[in-house]
Amino acid sequence: MLKRGFYWLIPHPFLTLILTAVWTLLQNEISAGMVVFGLILGVIIPWGTSVWWPDTPQGFRLGKMFVYAGIVMWDIVVANIQVAWIVLTKPNSKLCPAWVVVPLDLIQPEAITVLAGTITLTPGTVSADLSNDGHSLLVHALHTDDPDAVARDIKQRYERRLKEIFV
Repeated sequence: MLKRGFYWLIPHPFLTLILTAVWTLLQNEISAGMVVFGLILGVIIPWGTSVWWPDTPQGFRLGKMFVYAGIVMWDIVVANIQVAWIVLTKPNSKLCPAWVVVPLDLIQPEAITVLAGTITLTPGTVSADLSNDGHSLLVHALHTDDPDAVARDIKQRYERRLKEIFV
């Protein structure tokens, strides 16, 4: 009963924390009043928009999300270097772009959205489409010799971790 009451008051606790932090950081100085006002906004905005959210997130593991964010940031740095190398050293005629279909085991819309965003944030790949049934993601890779390896890497490196985060 306590959990139900808590989610009625704060339907998206993680979003509340993010909104509070963003509001506080956007101010020129950190003060108790701005933190409290950010917290008020962080409660009111998710509460007011909760009717448009499909489900309240359940079973989100914040600690694993921090690890995932670190991995994604590292991958972005590495992919930037790889894409720069490809752009500087490979002529267009030697590029091997590919469309890759990544079958999904994820079922939560939030987890699929994070996966698609991760793929798009990583240079060299772009999430282009989600199948109508939500069971596969269409990804464009800038250069690959093995499209199946791209799909395996996405599933192993990102989707596997997202399944642990969104339980």
